Amino acid sequence: MGFIKEFKDFASKGNLVDMAIAFVMGAAFSKVVSVFVEKMFAPIVGILMGGVNLAKKKWIVKEGIPESKDAAGKVIAAVPEIAFEWGAFVTACIDFILVAFVMFLLVKAMNRMKKKQEEVPPPPPEPSKTEVLLTEIRDALKK
Repeated sequence: MGFIKEFKDFASKGNLVDMAIAFVMGAAFSKVVSVFVEKMFAPIVGILMGGVNLAKKKWIVKEGIPESKDAAGKVIAAVPEIAFEWGAFVTACIDFILVAFVMFLLVKAMNRMKKKQEEVPPPPPEPSKTEVLLTEIRDALKK
């Protein structure tokens, strides 16, 4: 029974909802970064590399055979090529590096804000009624 109660406490504190929101935002941000890399960053890299589309770069291990017909007109099945698509891998690595860098900046900013909140000293406690009364008596005696 303790496990269920612990889960209810976890869910009711908002941690579960916060985590779900973080996953959704992370997925959306990842998509934005992917589009940025594919549509804006990759063309610039392609221009710098002499007009090469980085995402389509690959090492072909075995050539594929296209679909064709034999003399009798029977269709011969196509054989797909076998290739290492290293350009797609490099593009995914760039996506990861950008997402990791932005997440690092966000965490760093949040830690800085948290540290500033911790550095603000709490206001001094207000004097008790007895101390206020004694201060008034002292001030009256000084006159």
